[in-house]
Amino acid sequence: MYCINCWSDSTKVIDSRNSEDWKVIRRRRECENCHNRFTTFEKMEIMTLVVEKSWNRKERYNRDKLEDSILKAANKRNLSVHIINDMIRQLEFKWNSRNEITSKEIWKDVLNALVALDDVAYVRYASVHLNFDSAKDFIEFINKK
Repeated sequence: MYCINCWSDSTKVIDSRNSEDWKVIRRRRECENCHNRFTTFEKMEIMTLVVEKSWNRKERYNRDKLEDSILKAANKRNLSVHIINDMIRQLEFKWNSRNEITSKEIWKDVLNALVALDDVAYVRYASVHLNFDSAKDFIEFINKK
């Protein structure tokens, strides 16, 4: 690990802690060169997950893209980025045993997770992925819930 201050590769771990769900490790480090202290986080990375999109297109899973779409749905709601990232981490853990997943499965899993967190973000996310065209579509979706 390189020091973020002097870029020395001589750093040592001072303290390590697991997150509550044991999916992230927080490490407190100190540079042996300039004695700067900084924190790093280690998390599981989904490297091989391929997402099957419409018309059988395939692309590599992109966490940033998923996070961005959820943040847009949760805009001006009382959901912290921390809560959203925890939700994504839990979903990634669920998907980790797979090599391929459809985009439809992803947004259904996100919808199921969002409904427990925030009703408005849930409806906003659904409106994009289910292509709502009118207020009637919103009403029908909400009534099905």
